[in-house]
Amino acid sequence: MSDMILAIDQGTTSSRAILFDRVGRPLHSAQQEFRQIYPRNGWVEHDPEDIWQSTLSVCREVLDTAGLKASDVRAIGITNQRETTLIWDRETGEPVYNAIVWQDRRTAEFCQSLRTQGRSSWVAEKTGLLLDPYFSGTKVRWILDNVEGVRERAERGELAFGTVDTYLLWRLTGGREHATDATNASRTLLFNIHTQQWDSALLDMLNVPRSLLPRVKDSAADFGDTEPDLFGAAIPVAGIAGDQQAALFGQACYQPGMVKSTYGTGCFLMMNTGKQPLPSSNKLLTTVGYRLSGEVTYALEGSIFMAGATMQWLRDEMKLVRHASESSELAEQVGADQSVYLVPAFTGLGAPYWDPDARGAIVGLTRDSGIAEIVTAGLQSVGYQTRDLVEAMKADGAERIEGLRVDGGMVVNDWAMQFLADILGARVDRPTVTETTALGAAFLAGLQSGLYESTEEIQGFWQCEHRFEPRLAEADRDRLYAGWTRAVRGVRQVAETDKER
Repeated sequence: MSDMILAIDQGTTSSRAILFDRVGRPLHSAQQEFRQIYPRNGWVEHDPEDIWQSTLSVCREVLDTAGLKASDVRAIGITNQRETTLIWDRETGEPVYNAIVWQDRRTAEFCQSLRTQGRSSWVAEKTGLLLDPYFSGTKVRWILDNVEGVRERAERGELAFGTVDTYLLWRLTGGREHATDATNASRTLLFNIHTQQWDSALLDMLNVPRSLLPRVKDSAADFGDTEPDLFGAAIPVAGIAGDQQAALFGQACYQPGMVKSTYGTGCFLMMNTGKQPLPSSNKLLTTVGYRLSGEVTYALEGSIFMAGATMQWLRDEMKLVRHASESSELAEQVGADQSVYLVPAFTGLGAPYWDPDARGAIVGLTRDSGIAEIVTAGLQSVGYQTRDLVEAMKADGAERIEGLRVDGGMVVNDWAMQFLADILGARVDRPTVTETTALGAAFLAGLQSGLYESTEEIQGFWQCEHRFEPRLAEADRDRLYAGWTRAVRGVRQVAETDKER
């Protein structure tokens, strides 16, 4: 059999396909952007057909570029934008409404009503999640209640719900497979992460019919074969995981205490917590890291909204740099020990604050502050926010972080990664292959298809391209971080005062 795995990485703004060899090296890739739909303020949608056609197109392009037939591919792995919600007709496959994207905030008022009823702790105990529009369950309810005739059709068992992975699987298999994996199920507000089952009480709370739901499988499992006419022959689909969990798997974080952090538009930090879920008292998410052979590995997750997006703002809106790469040179001139702080709360603050009313600020300016100091503060804000997440994990009882495995577009910035190591007081490892989200899906498919015998074997393929060791003295590290916490506190106090007016 072939040693090559095709990974589908279906993201928020584009669909990608990457062909990996046995040791996890990317051989060929293709990417296609698709339309973003904003019907109202705070609403974000995708056309399901755009998701499907862009995915199909990049898969075919990769095979064509590589000069391969479907029979040359051992298996397909899927990773996806999480929480994005679709409902479609079981017979025709026709969606009843656009996909409601994870960023969408239309159910905020309903989530607030549930919090007012005192449901937050109860929901967190079952799901590990917060009552927030981010997750799929309230989106499902919205479609059922607001699209004419949909609830009645759902009650008759005519419709199917799924996150993007489920929808793609349905289309790839010609409607034969209606399934998801445990990582995606754990992001819906409908799944009990302890029993690993759809939860009747949660379904009742959100008034979601059980007949809508997909079967939940392991992350490495038999998800069926693709329709032969899609690629010229059937290809087994053998692995599925949500994007951040796939990155955790692709970074080979298989032991409790291992941590990965993905730096793209925002930042998602995830820690493997082992076989027991670690509940959070600091607004982090307890989630399924991956599930293999029926055994769950749990994770603790924190997300910040602005990482690479902060540098885009400095470039595109403030015009302080022409290229993001210039930021390293400016930061080298200034150094880490400076008094300017940029709090990038442009869309509020994420974990561990979850403060939607906070707004951005630059504090600590003096007469000699200039472009270099502000740009440096932008880079440092990524490190400071990551430490916020690490401190929250420590407060929740997580093990001390010895090292952090990083990926995403921003990790090419050596200065930012060195500052990250300095402010955390922990080593930062940048891998040779930074396409870790797609790689995780490929590894999962490889496990199921017999290409790999164990996670121990896969762990041997992970290679460090550069290690950043902390160089900053502990006293200096803590002094700089104390300045950051004062800046954040000030931003939040201003937001609170504005609300009271």
